[in-house]
Amino acid sequence: MPTYRRTTRVPAPLDEVWAFHSTIDGLRELTPAWMNLQIPEVRGPDGAVDPETLVEGSRIEMSMRPFGVGPRQRWTSVITERVPDGERQPDGRAQFVDEMSGGPFRTWEHTHAFYADGEETLLVDTVAYRLPLGPLGDAAGPFAKVGFEGMFRDRHRRTVDRFES
Repeated sequence: MPTYRRTTRVPAPLDEVWAFHSTIDGLRELTPAWMNLQIPEVRGPDGAVDPETLVEGSRIEMSMRPFGVGPRQRWTSVITERVPDGERQPDGRAQFVDEMSGGPFRTWEHTHAFYADGEETLLVDTVAYRLPLGPLGDAAGPFAKVGFEGMFRDRHRRTVDRFES
């Protein structure tokens, strides 16, 4: 399965970067305007609407229309893992995984990993994906990275800008 990865050093402690990325407001702030993101509904695992923190079992209903071209792409993302869901890990790591449960890809598993490095944080986004259209999509898989690059470069730049003093 094709994989995309991007790593960036963020000038802020892990706890701050982790807290920001753990909210729907963080998602809104990090998504480039050209994606035309809409989030009509967010539910926690208990069914609560608009939970403060995205925890394991949270479900995000969204749609995008990149560059305003074509029909809106509907997307349902579920947080399938969140470590820690309480105290920080001894190795100074935190991560959460969101998986697409409905949307334009056959498979989309996005791991957001955070590593403490003194007063800074290494942010590592990894996406394992499969494009639609079966064998034709599989053949084009490596070329999809070109599309991911602009979006994740922008997200990482926005993260750094947010935390620079």
